[in-house]
Amino acid sequence: MGRNVFKLYLIPGLCVCAMLGVVGAATPPVTVSATHPRVTLCTSCHSESNFSALDMSLTEHCATCHDQGEIAGKLLQLAAATATESAAPASDQSRPIAGMGLPRYYADSRIGDQPNEMISIPEGEFIMGSDERLSDEGPQHVVKLGLYFIDKYEVTNLQYKKFIDATQRRSPAHFENRTFPPGKADHPVVYVSWMDADAYCQWAGKRLPTDQEWEKAARGTDGRRFPWGMEFGLDKANTPQLWKDRGEQGDTLPVGAFEGGKSPYGLYDVSGNVWEWTASWYEAYPGNTNQTQNYGQTYKTLKGGSWWDCSFYQCGISAPTYNRAFFLKSTRNSSFGFRCAKDG
Repeated sequence: MGRNVFKLYLIPGLCVCAMLGVVGAATPPVTVSATHPRVTLCTSCHSESNFSALDMSLTEHCATCHDQGEIAGKLLQLAAATATESAAPASDQSRPIAGMGLPRYYADSRIGDQPNEMISIPEGEFIMGSDERLSDEGPQHVVKLGLYFIDKYEVTNLQYKKFIDATQRRSPAHFENRTFPPGKADHPVVYVSWMDADAYCQWAGKRLPTDQEWEKAARGTDGRRFPWGMEFGLDKANTPQLWKDRGEQGDTLPVGAFEGGKSPYGLYDVSGNVWEWTASWYEAYPGNTNQTQNYGQTYKTLKGGSWWDCSFYQCGISAPTYNRAFFLKSTRNSSFGFRCAKDG
C-alpha cells in the first residue's frame, strides 16, 4: 500500500481538497466553498498565511489532530455535505444561553485591560490524566506540586490589545486596525501563537503554566472529569455541544460567563471557550508505553478544549480536564488562547 497524502490548496474564495490514495489511484479533486462552516476543519488550524499549497502526510502532520483511518472518508463526506447543506444559521443573540450570566457581546469591559487577577493553588498532590479515553491521556498518575498562582480568566482581547499597543507586537488576525471586533473586549484573545502567549505572560510579569499546573487548577484533587464534577453539562461551558444543540454557528463568549462551570479553585473557562497554550512540551506521561513519534520537544501542549467542533470525528467532546492537544509553537487559529501563571 502506498502512503495516503492529503493535498490541500487554498485559493481566494475556494478550498480545493484532493484525496490521494495508493500510488496511481486518486479521487477527483473536491471543490468546497470557503464560506461553508465545515471548511473550518482546515482553517481553524491553518491560516491562509501559513499554507497556500500543502502536502500533508497523514502519518505525520494530519495525525496530530485527526485519526488516520477516518480522514479520507471524512473529506469525501465534506464534499457531499457541501452539495446538500446550507451554512449554519447565524447566532440569534436574543435567545438566552442556559447557564450563562452575561450577554454574548457588550460595549464596555467588566474585566479591564490590566493583567488578570490570579488564584492561589496550594501545595499538594492531585490526580492527573485518565485511563478512560485516549492513550496520550494516561496512565492516570499522582503529581505533587508546590504553591503557585494562575489566572482566574483567560487573557482577553482588551488585555492583549494593551500589550500589543505597549510593545508594537503584531495584532491577531481577527483584529482590524489593531483592535478587536466590537462587543468582544472581554472575549478571550485568539489567533495567538505559543510565542505570542509566552511574550504576553512575560510582559505581564508572569509565565505560561505547565500542563500539570493547568490541570490541577482546573480539576482539583478528587480526580473529577470536568471542572464542575463528573457529568457533562450543556449549561456549564462554551462547548461545541452547546452550539450543536442550539443549531447555531459557534463563537467565543465573554470570560467568566458560566458561573456553574468554575473549577474547584474558582477558575473560569477551563473547559471550553478556547484551548489554552501551556509551557509544556507534548511528551508521554510516566509509565506510558504507547510511544508515538509526536512525543518530544517539537509540539507544545494545549489544554481545555474550545467552542469549536472538529469536523473529522466530533472531537468537540473535549471538555474533560485531562484532555490535551499538541501543536507547533507557531500555530495560530480561532480556537487557541491562553492564561498565565506565576511562581508561589
